[in-house]
Amino acid sequence: MPLLSEINSPSDLRKLPVEQLPALCREIREFLISRLSVNPGHFASSMGAVELIVALHYVYDTPYDRLVWDVGHQAYAHKILTGRRDAFAGQRTLNGISGFPNPLESDADTFMAGHAGNSISAALGMAIADKLTPENRNRKTVAVIGDASISGGLAFEGLNNASNHPNDLLIVLNDNDMSIDPNVGALHSYLSDLTTSAGYNRIRNKMAGFFRKKGILTDQRKRAIIRFSNSIKSLVSKKQNIFEGLNIRYLGPMDGHDVIKLVQVFKEIKNMEGPRLLHVCTIKGKGYKPAEDDPAAWHAPGKFDPATGKKISVSSDILPPLWQDVFGETLVELAGMDKSIAGITAAMPSGTSMSKLAEAFPDRTFDVGISEGHAVTFAGGMAAAGKKPFVAIYSSFLQRAYDNIIHDVAIQGLPVTFCIDRAGLVGEDGVTHHGLFDLAYLNCIPGMKISSPADEETMRNLMFTSLSINSPYAIRYPRGRAYHTDWKSEMKTLEVGKGRKITDHADAKIAILTLGPVLKDAMTAASLLEDQGIKTDIFDMIWMKPIDMGILSDVAQRYDAVITVEDGALEGGFGETVEHHIREIGSGIKVKSLGVPDRWIAQGTVDQLKNLCGYDVEGIISAAKELTSNTKG
Repeated sequence: MPLLSEINSPSDLRKLPVEQLPALCREIREFLISRLSVNPGHFASSMGAVELIVALHYVYDTPYDRLVWDVGHQAYAHKILTGRRDAFAGQRTLNGISGFPNPLESDADTFMAGHAGNSISAALGMAIADKLTPENRNRKTVAVIGDASISGGLAFEGLNNASNHPNDLLIVLNDNDMSIDPNVGALHSYLSDLTTSAGYNRIRNKMAGFFRKKGILTDQRKRAIIRFSNSIKSLVSKKQNIFEGLNIRYLGPMDGHDVIKLVQVFKEIKNMEGPRLLHVCTIKGKGYKPAEDDPAAWHAPGKFDPATGKKISVSSDILPPLWQDVFGETLVELAGMDKSIAGITAAMPSGTSMSKLAEAFPDRTFDVGISEGHAVTFAGGMAAAGKKPFVAIYSSFLQRAYDNIIHDVAIQGLPVTFCIDRAGLVGEDGVTHHGLFDLAYLNCIPGMKISSPADEETMRNLMFTSLSINSPYAIRYPRGRAYHTDWKSEMKTLEVGKGRKITDHADAKIAILTLGPVLKDAMTAASLLEDQGIKTDIFDMIWMKPIDMGILSDVAQRYDAVITVEDGALEGGFGETVEHHIREIGSGIKVKSLGVPDRWIAQGTVDQLKNLCGYDVEGIISAAKELTSNTKG
């Protein structure tokens, strides 16, 4: 890779003649294929954005000029070109670089980009801040957003605000769901050439300046002219765009894989005044046929053979189900029993396995796109009209809908069941995707019920139990596989707020209280402790709210110390709740809480991160030994 090997910063890139950029793009794709085939990451989106990223860094004076990415799935080439080529082999690993843009990692990463839809708002803030800073008035800001992300509510709020405040923001819409095929036609290319050419814009700006001096062109009239201009372009091109009503100048669409043309266009529109949007069309997986043919499957494919495109399986043995599949298949069963059940997800039907309900009951399944707040309020509306909605959203994404949970569901006591996927540490996706805060942020909401299953049978029973709960209810479960291959037991209703005692030793002095699948680690630790002469009793609490006060009263009277274990933030979490209630009982026994400490946790495997946080098997054993030593002392 003779070109890529010499590029350690965007300034090195800008030394190349423009004619060499297509060859550089090919080298970047070869690099991505070679690295991501052995160290998995987000593949198809980053393959599709190579030319766009190269052109942006070539034209703009990055990192002084700012590129603001919307989600990091598309930004791998950006990382490679901004000094992290050699570190890329360790991306998404413990102590390696993040899989997403992160300002703490590089000054080329201008804003955190783990959740979709924030690029326009963040970039607009930067652009207006520069307008207010004399020495930065010539600084350029570009927001890059995908066609899925721009459908979210926050993106629309940013667009609306961009049209109302003076700024020179450029928004690049990376549309990777539209092929550049013959029906785009020569007329589209002509319009793109015309509206982005330097000559056209010089004439346009001179005319605008002349009419302003004459008092003919006011701000109000300018907006009307922009709307009229965009309407004419929509009429001629037989395509409409929403930006015409927002007074944002629309440019394109254009081929996002013609890097030389992209460079030309970016140079010609770089110094245009006012907010504008350039629509570029790209192909997910571009340059690797298996990914082009099935981009959804190649979003994050895992390890694969670069020569054949065959994905490398970890094991040929029969494996336990993914937690999300336990949810998806159980929901299909429940929907077959109860016609009032509906399923809702926010752009993650396959990721949550809501796709299984969509196959069986398509008329009762709703994917609302990257709009988590809308998903929750939509569910509240369905519940208010007599339906029983199940909302499946990743824990870290559900944070975006917090007010909707409170105002549109909880205050009204509506029976919406929140199935919170990817709860706890999620591993390689890192700090923006860990689901650490749901227990804390839901626990303080009046009327909310919260549970977490330790196994598949309990998961199914909790989902079945939700049919008899006439209030907001959350079931949280982790990423990855559960434990049993034979897991489809007959479902039964569980008593709300009732846990279970797993082990019972007459001479045990320490109680271990767990919430969720961490029960397995506690049982392993308890067995190893017993081999060392330390006996413990284990309780699977199942419910955090309402919590089993019977168990807590028994624990407070019978044991010398308590260990709580949770896959979530300690601040405001399960352990603090247990200790609060034990103190209310009047007990002074020692409570040692294990979970995620009050700091940001980066990427790594789940096992590595649990060890780092101190609540794996080793951490539980260490806590028990410490408590035993203190008790004896």
